[in-house]
Amino acid sequence: MTHKRNHRVALITGASSGIGLELTKRLLSEGWQVLALIRSAFPSGDSLVQDCIMSQQLRIYTADLSDFTDLQTSLNQIKKHEEHIDLLFNNAGVSFGQLSYSKQGREMHFEVNSVVPYIILMEMKELLARGSFKTVINTSSNALLYLKQFDYNTLASPTVFKKLVGPYAASKLALSLWTQEIANSIQKDGIMIRSVCPGANKTTITNNAGMPKFMIPIRHLFFSHPSEGASRLYEAALGSSPQSTGVFLNKRKVTPLKFSSQGMEVLGMVERIYRQEFTALSLPMQQS
Repeated sequence: MTHKRNHRVALITGASSGIGLELTKRLLSEGWQVLALIRSAFPSGDSLVQDCIMSQQLRIYTADLSDFTDLQTSLNQIKKHEEHIDLLFNNAGVSFGQLSYSKQGREMHFEVNSVVPYIILMEMKELLARGSFKTVINTSSNALLYLKQFDYNTLASPTVFKKLVGPYAASKLALSLWTQEIANSIQKDGIMIRSVCPGANKTTITNNAGMPKFMIPIRHLFFSHPSEGASRLYEAALGSSPQSTGVFLNKRKVTPLKFSSQGMEVLGMVERIYRQEFTALSLPMQQS
């Protein structure tokens, strides 16, 4: 069934928990249609979410974002069943306590936090162009501000690991760098894009092995409810600066990025992965 409703539509990755869940609930309560691209199920006890699933105001597409074949299947389903997208929130992300690698062979932080949001943007561009808001929000992190060195050549296969300020921070910087670099070209299609730090929130990412031990007690004392992070993403999409594009927002303010001289190389890298690996998955099907 294709949805041809005249509603505002938002696609949210990582919508079933943490910041993504709070953002989903806020948009649903305001009458938005929400497309959830998720791996894990929504909480069964949340009446708003369950009611919206029943009414199809909330529509679920399931995928392991780190698996290109699985991701492509779900994105094709979205393109088949949905008519337009107004907002795209590339919100899903990972943080681990050690190096981990995707099915495609790249380090997992880079794959999920940097490459996959680019793939989703490229695959959803046509639906975004049909929408009204035409806005993309990439969830980044102010951890990128603490990087003392950055080399785009090491993103896919790092040689050293540090919690939070290692591959995780580098992957978020890569995300914000390509966001900055791509802004002008997609603005020609009417699409605006920003990367946003949602702040320190009490989510699974900030309560797992990827967090330095000294930060765990701080988390309980000073980190916010994920609704605060959701509010920052919401405001970045629909707030007072709708004409700014390519910017990185930290604490709701435009913040310069370090290592911007490597931005074009990062964009070129994720573009090559998309063209040479992701789009190639569909070629045998097209030829048959």
